[in-house]
Order: sequence, then C-alpha cells, then structure tokens
Amino acid sequence: MALLFSLILAICTRPAFLASPSGVRLVGGLHRCEGRVEVKQNGQWGTVCDDGWDIKDVAVVCRELGCGAANGTPSGILYEPPAENEQKVFIQEVGCTGTEDTLAQCEQEEAYNCLHNEDAGALCENPESPFSPVPENVRLADGPGHCKGRVEVKHQNQWYSVCQTGWSLRAAKVVCRQLGCGRAVLTQKRCNKPGQGQRSMWLSQMSCSGREVTLQNCASGPWGKSTCIHDEDTWVECEDPFDLRLVGGDELCSGRLEVLHKGVWGSVCDDNWGEKEDQVVCKQLGCGKSLSPSFKGRKSYGPGVGRIWLDDVHCSGEEQSLEQCQHRFWGYHDCTHQEDVAVICSG
Repeated sequence: MALLFSLILAICTRPAFLASPSGVRLVGGLHRCEGRVEVKQNGQWGTVCDDGWDIKDVAVVCRELGCGAANGTPSGILYEPPAENEQKVFIQEVGCTGTEDTLAQCEQEEAYNCLHNEDAGALCENPESPFSPVPENVRLADGPGHCKGRVEVKHQNQWYSVCQTGWSLRAAKVVCRQLGCGRAVLTQKRCNKPGQGQRSMWLSQMSCSGREVTLQNCASGPWGKSTCIHDEDTWVECEDPFDLRLVGGDELCSGRLEVLHKGVWGSVCDDNWGEKEDQVVCKQLGCGKSLSPSFKGRKSYGPGVGRIWLDDVHCSGEEQSLEQCQHRFWGYHDCTHQEDVAVICSG
C-alpha cells in the first residue's frame, strides 16, 4: 500500500515539476533572449562566471529559455543595471556539450574565485522579432586596404553606416579583430566629404568591452534608429594583419618565434615570456598544445638577426592571436638576440 501511494504521489507531482519556471534567466538585454546570465539556487538568483564559458553553453541557455539559435557570448558586465554587490556568483567552469536541455545538466563547479567583472552573458535570437536585427557582417569602407576605413555593417544584404556616438577604442578593437587585422590604432569621426558615407545609419551607442569576438556581440542602441548625420560616421584604422612563424626547426610547429610587422619579420624577446604565451602561439598557428622544453632545448634554434619587434609580452592564454596580448610598442625593447623566444608545440 505504501509503495502504491508513493507511485501515485510521484505521478501526480511530476507534471508540476516539469512545468516549473526555468532555473536560468537573462538580465539587462534588449529582449528576454539576451543579457547577463543568472541562475537560481535556493530561491536566490546569482550570476555565472565566464571561466570556460563558450557558445555551447549559450546554446543550452537559449534552448532552455525557448529562444532561437545562440548568436554570441558577450560579457555580462555590458548589461545594465549591473549585478548587485551582495548578489553571489554561483557557478563557474560550465562545460556543456551543446545538446543538453538545461544548464543544470551541464558539468559545472561551484564558484570559488570569480567576481562580478567576470559575469557571463548570452545572446540568442529573439523569437518574438519578425526579423533578426543583428548586423550580418562588418567592413571598413573607402580606406587604403580592408584594415582602414569607415565602419559599415550589413543587414539583409544592405550596407549601413555606424554612428560615432558611443563609439570607443574598445569597439574598434573588436572590429579589427573580426576583420583579421592587427591592433586598433585610431578611431575618429570622418568629417571630410570624400570619406563620408551615403548610406542610412544603422547602429549607434555601441558598447563593447573589447573582448567580444565580433561587433554583433556588443550591446548597442536600437537597430535601424539613429538621429546621427554623416558628419558622425565612424572611421577606424587597424594595423596590418598580424602574422607569425616558427623558424630554425625541422617542423613548422617548433622553432624561434618571428612576427611580421610592416612587411618585415623580426624576433620576440623572452622577457616575462611563459607557458600562457606559448599556448597562444601554438593556438594561432594551429599547432596543438604547447610543450615545455628545457631552456637548452629552446636555445637550440639559435639567435635571430635583424629587428626585435616585441618585448614584455603578456597573455592570459585565452587570446586567439598574439597580437591581442599586451606588449610594448613595436620595436621598443631592451634585449639582444640571445633572448629571442623559441616555442615548441605538439604539432
């Protein structure tokens, strides 16, 4: 009898559990399918640390909320109002495969070393919108090459100008990265007549952290609505595309590191160089993981000649390109070629 009662209780209560509200929400976005990620634990809402956060995790959040496809992993600090100081960061190191139905089904750890400046965000398609207002692409127009010019975004096969209002060097960094160019060196209004656009304004009030992969991941004012004139067109200049190589070894994935700047290959000084910097180089070259050779092994590739381009390079290990790491200005160093960096990757 007790067993029968338990079965009846389980059957009766299960529908109520399935119909319960989602344990995740997005806060601060332009619609319910965008914003800072928050999860519910013991009746309280807390944030998610962006350590390990990627597009697979966003895909699960979008699915759980009944939103469309995952469109990006913006930083949670972009969304207002910010998380309150007393609000906790609940989880970190989320590891979804992308096929889970809820975020709770993904591997995750209890947060132990994250602050709110590391809050994760999510950008999903808005199912209530009759069209996707997100620009499909970006380019720099009317400049000398594709790394300098007026910022334009594409939407529904049409190109539109971007207003300088709200624009910053952080947004320029995102554009340069998205276009495969080097570091952003200039952003300004383009007031001279030949450089002004003739297209409709599409975006203004851009708000980027500088860490976004694409401009589409940045927050902005309402799409397609702007009071700007073409005197306020945004002009961005990036350094030329960044390239690197490993030379002096028997394979492409090991050797002395050289970087290309202004058409000239030069070496990199090993001041403060370490494992995280090795990781970024191997990642950028598609050479697998970095190995940790002995000092003698690194020196077996010999010293370089000519320019020493970079010094005091500092990476977090998450960058996709060495150009995204901190370093001195190009050509500024206090090194000799006896301090040239060498890297060995798994291949």
